[in-house]
Amino acid sequence: MDIRCESLPDYPAIAEVNKLAFGQENEAKLVDKIRRSDRYIPELSLVAKIGNVVVDHILFSYIDLVNEEKLQVIGLAPLAVRPQFQRQGIGSALVEAGLKIADVTGEAIVIVLGHPHFYTRFGFQSSIVYRIESLFPVPEDVFMVKPLQNYQQKYMGKVVYPPAFDEV
Repeated sequence: MDIRCESLPDYPAIAEVNKLAFGQENEAKLVDKIRRSDRYIPELSLVAKIGNVVVDHILFSYIDLVNEEKLQVIGLAPLAVRPQFQRQGIGSALVEAGLKIADVTGEAIVIVLGHPHFYTRFGFQSSIVYRIESLFPVPEDVFMVKPLQNYQQKYMGKVVYPPAFDEV
């Protein structure tokens, strides 16, 4: 398995992986919209390839955390694995690789809306622990935060997703 940053020739395969994994086109459209925005972080859009086939894609991008000030933080979404390659550790490998890159590049926190049983193994905790809340109603255990080395107490408030997320 080869994990690396996405490249332009990967775009159609990434769209296919997202469509297959989610059974709809919303996440593939989200990836495309984020790529065309100022929220895109090229080094945090990763693919896993087996042979010449893209089997997994993960995207970390900038979102806002608003309190007394507006802070730019990282959101993890989406993570997509071709159905026939799920439950083989490939998605976990991409999460770990992305978290490492985000940490090394000086990011403070990563926020995800996802399955607690999956994400807690990487150190994500309920966002309420960090006084971070979603603007939309979601169960407390699925809206999670992973602090990185540059985390500080000032990272609290409401998460505001950019317009690219409006259709997801």
